[in-house]
Amino acid sequence: MVEDGGLDATIDALSTEEWLSCAKRLVPIALEKAKEAKGFRGKWKMIILKLEQMPSQLSDLASHPCFSKSVLCKEQLQAVSKTLNDAICLARLCVKEKYERKLQMQSDLDALLGKLDLNLRDCGLLTKTGVLGEVTLPSAVARTLPELESGIHGNIRELLARLQIGHLEAKQKALDNLLEVMKEDDKHILAFLGRSNVAALVQLLTATSPRIREKTVTVICLLVESGSCENWLVSEGVLPPLIRLVESGSALGKEKAMISLQRLSTSAETARSIVVHGGVQPLIDICRTGDSVSQAAAACTLKNISAVPEVHQALADEGIVKVTIDLLESGTLLGSKEHAAECLQNLTSSNKNLRRSVISEGGVKSLLAYLDGPLPQESAVGALKNLIGSISMDVLIALGLLPRLVRVLKSGSLGTQQAAASAICQICTSTEMKRLVGESGCIPLLIKMLEAKLNNTREAAAQAIYSLMTESQNCQEVKKDDKSVPNLVALLDPSPQNTAKKYAVSCLMLLSSSKKCKKLMISYGAIGYLKKLTDMEIPGAKKLLERLERGVLKSLFSKK
Repeated sequence: MVEDGGLDATIDALSTEEWLSCAKRLVPIALEKAKEAKGFRGKWKMIILKLEQMPSQLSDLASHPCFSKSVLCKEQLQAVSKTLNDAICLARLCVKEKYERKLQMQSDLDALLGKLDLNLRDCGLLTKTGVLGEVTLPSAVARTLPELESGIHGNIRELLARLQIGHLEAKQKALDNLLEVMKEDDKHILAFLGRSNVAALVQLLTATSPRIREKTVTVICLLVESGSCENWLVSEGVLPPLIRLVESGSALGKEKAMISLQRLSTSAETARSIVVHGGVQPLIDICRTGDSVSQAAAACTLKNISAVPEVHQALADEGIVKVTIDLLESGTLLGSKEHAAECLQNLTSSNKNLRRSVISEGGVKSLLAYLDGPLPQESAVGALKNLIGSISMDVLIALGLLPRLVRVLKSGSLGTQQAAASAICQICTSTEMKRLVGESGCIPLLIKMLEAKLNNTREAAAQAIYSLMTESQNCQEVKKDDKSVPNLVALLDPSPQNTAKKYAVSCLMLLSSSKKCKKLMISYGAIGYLKKLTDMEIPGAKKLLERLERGVLKSLFSKK
């Protein structure tokens, strides 16, 4: 038998095969002594049952093809031998019917049961889950790799395997080493990461040690940011422990958990799962009280979740409307405000109750104020567009909607300009409103938009111009603009990709009462386009074609 002192002294000296022999020799001794123990019979019976399972586990380990090549086998046999040695020592103390410190003995026996459970579990992992195969490179692969590279790959495989076996202290050391490797180059890790490694990481998120939870969520955050293993992480149950860390983790743990949830929530299915697992309220709390980085990540996660219409009511019940409006007004980072605006756009896209809620909480005023900032965003204009039908035009005019839309048309991105043009179509519900919009100075800007490269932007601009031209004063302004006719004729292009042609036909029809405009249309080739559009049965094309052709005939007769 190897006693404690002898065991420690021989750790480095013995080979893997010698440690196997040592463990096999200790098992029958431990069983014999355990059966002789007289106190705590219930616990000793459980210990005996576990000791009886040990020989088969050792045989499975010894018969594995990678047994002699893996340092993990040697370490596992060392741990088993130490546990067996502890069992023998404790059994000797229990041979006597009377002994002191019963509470200590009970605690020691519980600890022994835990060690035996861990040893049996780890032996099973090594032999039945492919961990040993993952750690040891196949000889064919090893021969094709340079010696240094082969060593690096072998160390990474071993490092990942250590996440699954051993006590928590050993796993914490493995996490430390893993983080060092990932910070240098995470590609090495990603190349060998398996589902069992991901499952081990997820389990470590619920470890009793706060430090281990913090290190684990840092590793998971790096994996999620790399765009790898997202499906594995979710299927292995990463969401509940991440949500708990957001609720009660350390400052670093909360931040890393938030960033992980932000990336994972881009999947609609995962977004639904976050709601189901109670993740909305912790996210809202972070938006209210978190630091700037965590606040931005929480706002982005809520924005991602709000893109799923069926969870809108659940979000509303948790108070999302008020918190997003507050972020829009006082978010620390511009990113937080952008996410809040997009969240409001999503929430108001189809739910009338949520639109009313946003209006009653002062959302319209906050969205308009946001547009006065340095970078107008499409989402804010989109949210306003969703709300236009639920609020009176007088209120919108009083709050200053029109100057904001003109500013966006002047300096916003193409997407923002498109949203503004769509909003103009919605507010042009009366002659008076059309007159006010025209007087705001947006018509020249919309005509310029007809030259945009994106088809959807051109279509939105053409539709807005047509909506405004049904008011006579606006129609005159369009006629006066030198670019209006050539830009509109260009939109008569019959290609299927051009969806603005029907609005271009309608606009040109309104301009065709002017001889000057008709001549311009003809000179820019409108007749050729209209013949093709007539064949395609585009509404109004035939009538406009006839009007232009009559003009050509009159011109010919007048020359004669």
